[in-house]
Amino acid sequence: MTTVLLVDDDMNILNLVELYLLEEGFHVFKALDGGQALSLLKKHPFDIAVVDVMMPFLDGFELTKEIRQKYDIPIILLTAKDQLHDKEKGFSSGTDDYLVKPFEPKELIFRMKALLRRYARSDDEQSIIQIGQTFIDKRSYEVKTNNRTILLPLKEFDLLYFFMSHPRQVFSREQLIEAVWGIDFEGDERTVDVHVKRLRERFTPLTDDFQIRTVRGIGYSLEVHTE
Repeated sequence: MTTVLLVDDDMNILNLVELYLLEEGFHVFKALDGGQALSLLKKHPFDIAVVDVMMPFLDGFELTKEIRQKYDIPIILLTAKDQLHDKEKGFSSGTDDYLVKPFEPKELIFRMKALLRRYARSDDEQSIIQIGQTFIDKRSYEVKTNNRTILLPLKEFDLLYFFMSHPRQVFSREQLIEAVWGIDFEGDERTVDVHVKRLRERFTPLTDDFQIRTVRGIGYSLEVHTE
């Protein structure tokens, strides 16, 4: 049975969404704020978290960061704000998906099931990938290069993992967004450029095992310098 952590300071929304989730066979734990959510996370294993943005004590963005640092579960943020910078902030905090209120509970369930399928596939992927003296571990979210551990924000890690999983292949920005951010991402394609720039700034001084190469007119490719 899939166990859901449902976090919202509006009890009416909690109860309504819980009814739909129970009908779909989910096991639901409810929390009214981020503090309660963190307490539940320490006591119970969860398969997915659905988190409201506007909450007292610890908002959804900060709670998402806390969850992402310690638990490898998909996260959906719920918000009444439909502004692009709010969505960007949500994805930067580590959320996998973003749903604007008011929403249809059935749409939330569709998105939850899609994320759970995506995470199930990722569990089947090769956990550790090595290129030269650089290692990336999907399970621990660690990157090591020349015996030095590098801690990356979630989307930088996911982007690097995707590149290292497909060396020498050329991908367009659109393909990278779909693979790393998901097909529902509504941000600008320049998000890819920003994340590639950050990865280059981090790794170029540390290793010559690989380089993220710009393919003019197409996108990017991971060029491998070692065999």
